[in-house]
Amino acid sequence: MSEPTIRFGTDGWRGIIGDDYTFDNVRACAQSFVSYLKDAGFAGRGLVVGYDTRFAAEDFAAAAAEVIAGNGVRVYLSDRPTPTPVVAFSILQHQAGGAVIITASHNPRQWLGFKVRPEYAGSAPPEVLAQIEARIPEALASGARRLPLHEATSRGLVRAFDPRPAYREHIAKLLDLPSLRDAGLGVVVDSMHGAAAGYIRSLLSGGKTKVWEIRSARNPQFPGMHNPEPIARNLGPLVQALRRHKADVGVATDGDGDRLGVMDENGRFVNQLQTFALLTHYLLAERGLRGPIVKSVTTTGMVLRLGELYGLPVHETGVGFKYLGPKMMETDAIVAGEESGGYAFRGHLPERDGILSALYFLDFMARRRARPSQLLEELYHTVGPHYYDRIDIVLTDEAKPRLMERAEKLQPTKIAGLKVTGKDTTDGYRFLLDGGWALIRFSGTEPLLRIYCEVPREDLVPKVLRACRELVGA
Repeated sequence: MSEPTIRFGTDGWRGIIGDDYTFDNVRACAQSFVSYLKDAGFAGRGLVVGYDTRFAAEDFAAAAAEVIAGNGVRVYLSDRPTPTPVVAFSILQHQAGGAVIITASHNPRQWLGFKVRPEYAGSAPPEVLAQIEARIPEALASGARRLPLHEATSRGLVRAFDPRPAYREHIAKLLDLPSLRDAGLGVVVDSMHGAAAGYIRSLLSGGKTKVWEIRSARNPQFPGMHNPEPIARNLGPLVQALRRHKADVGVATDGDGDRLGVMDENGRFVNQLQTFALLTHYLLAERGLRGPIVKSVTTTGMVLRLGELYGLPVHETGVGFKYLGPKMMETDAIVAGEESGGYAFRGHLPERDGILSALYFLDFMARRRARPSQLLEELYHTVGPHYYDRIDIVLTDEAKPRLMERAEKLQPTKIAGLKVTGKDTTDGYRFLLDGGWALIRFSGTEPLLRIYCEVPREDLVPKVLRACRELVGA
């Protein structure tokens, strides 16, 4: 039998639990990461290990910790399921050399994953991921060094810790929590049975603002949803709770707490592109921040318009914070965002954080004394209307090469009647249209073809998506 292939995609490695996601493979990943960090000179600072709420995630985290300790490197092991951004912040808290996070983020329940974070607490850039990945075959062949957890703990190489207090203390420095608690907002929080459960509620409790939390209990089955991704199709319970409590807004975080989804007061989904534009507008118009903006090619043109209006540069990158995070640090950007609902902010981390994103959105509402639909109306008045959607097409191993070859050759002059004014291949095949864009892209973490579009009229959205699907023959 051939050795399994472990590939680090857009944000680490993910696999099916019990199939390719096994203890041996996780140990090999941990051995490869700690070997890389030793050569890079960061292992002496120790490593943080965290995990989400998925099946046996704490056991896989323990396996990773045993390998790290077996290499003589101390481990700060989270004592509970912890959101990815909180684990990332713990790197800074402990001045560690990086982190391992056992999570599959928003993937369906049968998946688990292995994320790494370097010493600066953001996503690792592609060249670092490539170096870690290149060491995996040797780790699989030779076996990982291991020190049993109880022995590593007794020797002081593994120390369990509660990551919440330091993170909460940091968040309290980023915005005026007492004012937000007394703003009188009605907020429903949907934690989607994920690792961010309890964070927003605890940060906002004790004042006039009311917070109701749903799906806060750990449940690795993620019942009632296709996957723990905060998008409209998975948020039926949030809509029901929003209406039941007559709340002002609903916010949802994904399985590992690094993404945000928003429902307005009427139970309408505020999509990820609208949310990114609103958060950028908040930083510029309400907090008076100035500096570059970083966006992935899959997210909104509205921030390009905001950049024009405020005289600020906007940098575009490929998909994933392995591109966005380094660009954010390089340019000292005030914000970075991607289409999947991940947003990062200056003064915090070069890393997505669904918890802080939600708090900033609520702060925008409180400062403006406006509900989400009113904020969106104001945004459209400023930058013009923009409408977006995405379709995901599951690919077979046989179909993917054929579709990729066809997509590479596409040179359309019109899509759904809209003139194609340019083509960009930064990440996938993006066609610039009159007043919008469309993108055909193959996922880096899942067997999916994704087709995206953003156009100035709502009725054009399904037409553009359908036309792109026909173009690629999917």
